[in-house]
Amino acid sequence: MLVAVLVLLALTPLAIARIVQTGSFYVFSKLFVEDIVARLHGPGRLGFILQPAMATLIGATQGLSDARANRPPFVWAVLFRRAHRRELLREAATGLRNLIAIAILLDVVLQLGILHRVHPAAAVILGTVLIAVPYSVARALSNRIASRHATSDQPRDLR
Repeated sequence: MLVAVLVLLALTPLAIARIVQTGSFYVFSKLFVEDIVARLHGPGRLGFILQPAMATLIGATQGLSDARANRPPFVWAVLFRRAHRRELLREAATGLRNLIAIAILLDVVLQLGILHRVHPAAAVILGTVLIAVPYSVARALSNRIASRHATSDQPRDLR
């Protein structure tokens, strides 16, 4: 995690200089979307497959643990159970911290190799999205599926 933070801090002055020079923020530009499409068809597509796959595996494992502990699905609990939201988000962040750091570093390397430039904000956003979304969905779905197949005497509290 520390390496990812140091790399992003080192790249930030270049990104700020690019914003001042071009007058636009890369993440909100048409070039950002074009670059993502280019990376989907090039050597960067492996990252778009492996990162979500690993996040899905971790999310499914934690979702099964949630079901065994008779906890509600992750996304549902985060959105609608304020009392448990902070604990759930902290648990998710702890489980995904290193995976997100690796995703950000991989995105920086892919940007450099494919685009010949690095946009730190794009690496943070894309790396996090490629991990957080599949993780959350897999954790919630695996919990829901396991809960339906479980023969538990305890009713689930989904409020």
